[in-house]
Amino acid sequence: MTPPPVGHRITVEQGTTHVRVVRDGQLLAESRRPLLLRETGLPVRYYLPPDDVHTELLTPSDTTTHCPFKGDASYWSVPERDDLVWSYAEPLPQVAGIKGHFCFYETEVVADPE
Repeated sequence: MTPPPVGHRITVEQGTTHVRVVRDGQLLAESRRPLLLRETGLPVRYYLPPDDVHTELLTPSDTTTHCPFKGDASYWSVPERDDLVWSYAEPLPQVAGIKGHFCFYETEVVADPE
């Protein structure tokens, strides 16, 4: 395995941020226990546990991608939005925690009342 380039960093940590994904008025996912993946040069990504995702609303896609830092990703779609969500079934060891979690392009952070 080749290490990331100098200066490239990826961290995964357990979060408590309240996040949700709504598409065309339909709740696709909601979680208060996302994994936060931080990667150099990219926005924070929220990887949601499968139990917090309405997977019955997702359709598997033929799309796959390869990331040299995370591994091979598979994608799912919803009507009118192809490849909205992805997951790593077998991520690379440095990000093993995201295995089987779902990440959406359009995740909303919810401000809970205090």
